[in-house]
Amino acid sequence: MCGIVGYIGPKSVVPTIIEGLRRLEYRGYDSAGIAVAGGPNGLELRRAPGKLRNLEAVIANSPVDGTFGIGHTRWATHGRPTEENAHPHRDGSGTLVVVHNGIVENYLTLKQALIAKGHKFFSETDTEIIAHLIEDEIELASGITLKPGERTHRADIAEAVVHAPTTSAIPLEEAVRRAVKRITGAFAIGVLSAHEPNKLVAARMGPPAVIGLGDGEFFLASDVPGILHHTRNIHFLADGEVAILTTSGVTLTDFNAAPLPLKPQRILWDPIQAEKAGYKHFMLKEINEQPRAIRDTTLGRVSLDTGQVFLQEMQITPEDFRTASQITIAACGTSWHAGLAGKFMIERLARLPVEVDYASEYRYRDPIADPRAIGLLITQSGETADTIAAQRELIAKGSKTLAICNVVGAAVTREAQGTITTNAGPEIGVASTKAFTAQLTALFVFALYLAQLRGTITQEESIHLVTELSKVPGKIEEILRSVDDQCCQLAKSFSTARDFLFLGRGIHYPIALEGALKLKEISYIHAEGYPAGEMKHGPNALIDETLPCVCIATKDPSDASSVLKYEKTLSNIQEVTARSGRVIAIAIEGDEHIAQLVEHVIYIPQAPELLLPVLEVVPLQLLAYHIAVRRGCDVDQPRNLAKSVTVE
Repeated sequence: MCGIVGYIGPKSVVPTIIEGLRRLEYRGYDSAGIAVAGGPNGLELRRAPGKLRNLEAVIANSPVDGTFGIGHTRWATHGRPTEENAHPHRDGSGTLVVVHNGIVENYLTLKQALIAKGHKFFSETDTEIIAHLIEDEIELASGITLKPGERTHRADIAEAVVHAPTTSAIPLEEAVRRAVKRITGAFAIGVLSAHEPNKLVAARMGPPAVIGLGDGEFFLASDVPGILHHTRNIHFLADGEVAILTTSGVTLTDFNAAPLPLKPQRILWDPIQAEKAGYKHFMLKEINEQPRAIRDTTLGRVSLDTGQVFLQEMQITPEDFRTASQITIAACGTSWHAGLAGKFMIERLARLPVEVDYASEYRYRDPIADPRAIGLLITQSGETADTIAAQRELIAKGSKTLAICNVVGAAVTREAQGTITTNAGPEIGVASTKAFTAQLTALFVFALYLAQLRGTITQEESIHLVTELSKVPGKIEEILRSVDDQCCQLAKSFSTARDFLFLGRGIHYPIALEGALKLKEISYIHAEGYPAGEMKHGPNALIDETLPCVCIATKDPSDASSVLKYEKTLSNIQEVTARSGRVIAIAIEGDEHIAQLVEHVIYIPQAPELLLPVLEVVPLQLLAYHIAVRRGCDVDQPRNLAKSVTVE
């Protein structure tokens, strides 16, 4: 969600932080700010509502400089997106600032206690409480006890009247450690004080935070792309860790001040992967990167010669998988759609029952404990709060957990007993594309792995499916070449629609859901995915000449079940056209019959039934993209959305 970038080093601090924030814009935000210290004017803040360019305009009009600093892009949870509510937030003295990603659940209780001590607040946010908590801990340690009438405050947002001592009985990091113990909720925070030059303190409990280790320079960020241009050596801050960044290095402790070792990881992403590379939008670039992402997700995990699947570095043993009672999938949004498709793959190939839950709902339904069930968490970022909560609930019930994740070292992977990394590379667009197809690929590989362990598939069948999987990237390249112009033309006809309906049967139903989600996310058109067989149980009432209906009508001729679903879907299409509905069909190359039934057909190559979803979603992504562009929407940063939802 929120973007955080902090810096200590020889570079000019303001451009370095602004550049980092720009690389985190994909996370979604509605205001931005920066605080720097160590310059001629002490601690200085610049903040602005809206996009980062508004903050840059404020800085251009009122320049600021220093030797260390921290910046933030905010996604509003408490309070409107205004300058007063933008981060960083100051304490009462104006000499200490905090940036924060997360939610302080007990902020009202804390605020009332601080007000009783005479603290005055200038914003509607929960974050400002954290700055005052740290100030309170410094005062307590310094023996300062001010009555409400004796306390001085910042006269206004621009000037400060300092009542705090210039030296403290405890260092800043100890004040932070004491303050965070009083907080209930989720937080990743960065803190600096004008009284402790060239020091940044970070703490985490929930949302992500990473520490960058450069050559004589050190970084704090909420996500890797914010600092990847400067260093690939990253320490992923874990829950309960506090990092102290100074000009001489980084030290790490827990909340009780016990020293902890730094565990830097080398990030292999090429920074150029996070650039647009000539594409108009990150989303379009990432749609076109899907062949590479699928190849990289498959690489080293399957043998074309033997059909064997290799999943390494698992604490979950083959025997655990063989004796598992079921797979419990928990995920959110697009990842949940991948999980629904994965259910069909696993049950069809491995003959193992699969439950799929919204991660946000899982722990609230009082799930039945089953230690033989294996939890499967699917997440692009690995930091989604609801998914982490579901994982912890699974672990508490005695289940071992496996993660499918795009970020090495993310929170979900650290708590899992095994990880299948999707290797899609950084995904910048808020609306997920390549991460989704990489997740489908990982799920297919996992389903094959389970089937081989459980003896539910022959070697001949494995070789056939692995061979077909190897052809998928080339088939997506063919789709990208052949249907992009068609989707652009369709956008001209359908960009003014108010509603869309997406239909699919079986494993194609999750793709209908994903197609609807992509369209509503980036074009703001109301869209709904529905099982095709449920049309006559309600949605038929919506159909008229103004309602576009996207029908997934593909088939695998070698699969009797697939052919039957196709025939039933044709009946649903005729129900729509009989009521003057406008149909866009996704169909297999060479299907001339369907062209006689519908207004528009988008053709994709043939593939086995369980691999068709990876191909079907690509034209739906392109259709959503071109409709959104034609409507003038911000494709990469849709309103009110964030890339990684790190609060519940």
